[in-house]
Amino acid sequence: MGIVKIADELHEEARRASTVMCRSINAQAEFWMKIGMLAEANPSLSFNDIVKMQLEAAHEPHADLAVA
Repeated sequence: MGIVKIADELHEEARRASTVMCRSINAQAEFWMKIGMLAEANPSLSFNDIVKMQLEAAHEPHADLAVA
């Protein structure tokens, strides 16, 4: 586990989003980082494509996070 320093405004956005999405603030930030990482690695995929890919991968025991 590590500590990541982020701007107060981004922390507030994560707090608000975490409330709506029923996640902890840390889980919300981790979700955003994971989706962002996957979006950078797969620029042709939409957000919905990435989420669908992750849902499918969750059903496979040894699925990788990256598509490409």
